[in-house]
Amino acid sequence: MNKMESTGKVKTAASHLSPLFAGATAGLSVDVTLYPLDTLKTRLQSQQGFYKAGGFSGVYRGLLTVATSSMPTTALFFMSYEATKSVFQPMVLPHYAPLVHMLAASIGETLACLIRVPTEIAKQRKQTYTGTEKRSSIRILLHAFKTEGLRKGVYRGFLSTVVRDLPFSFIELPLWELLKTSIRDRNDGNISSFQSAMCGSLAGGLAAAATTPLDLAKTRIMLAEDYACTRKLRIKPVLSDIYGQAGVRGLFAGAAPRTTAFMLGGFVFFGVYEHSKGIFDRYFDR
Repeated sequence: MNKMESTGKVKTAASHLSPLFAGATAGLSVDVTLYPLDTLKTRLQSQQGFYKAGGFSGVYRGLLTVATSSMPTTALFFMSYEATKSVFQPMVLPHYAPLVHMLAASIGETLACLIRVPTEIAKQRKQTYTGTEKRSSIRILLHAFKTEGLRKGVYRGFLSTVVRDLPFSFIELPLWELLKTSIRDRNDGNISSFQSAMCGSLAGGLAAAATTPLDLAKTRIMLAEDYACTRKLRIKPVLSDIYGQAGVRGLFAGAAPRTTAFMLGGFVFFGVYEHSKGIFDRYFDR
């Protein structure tokens, strides 16, 4: 094998490993940094009410579960996202790029939900648990599996999570890419990780605010303890019930901490992602 072939293989491997590494680093960074806001948002959306679900106490409860799963989840998402982009983007005209970003995001989100949903089940039940008995994430998921099965227990709310996350990604990712393109066009094709972070913050905040009702429905479905009694829970009837009880304001319960978290999270997430990806690419391009 000659030197050119060897270099080409290294670069090909690096092109797949780069988003894997950067996504894992970014996911861990944002989840550890902003976990308390997510806890408060979940408790605001809980049917028990904010204070009965735990109030301001134990805001880091369930952090270990999220921290250990955020790396593979975001790594899988970005590897799928970047791979899909690299396949389809050369085939389309520039003004169709947002459609490619939407397709890439939908594939990435669906695959990531295979890890994200069980994690969310364990995390949210920990966040709203007020008993004295210790409940580990594994124990929560095993209990869900034994009593309700894989689909109805461990993967409860999978469809609602995908339905929630796809619209979010349809807004966030194309908007992030569009803002980055706008900056590159005005900066000789260059963009810094800080500028990418600012783009991510704006895109994340707008997407989070717009999809709050879907996130609320997903939270209510996941927090329901007994599937046998709540098997008719679906996004539309859950939202209709909330609207009937609290109106439009009820549909956007937790919108402020969710939007704040995603603006801060978008800044950290996309900033760390671009910075980590740049470091990885420079290392393998030497």
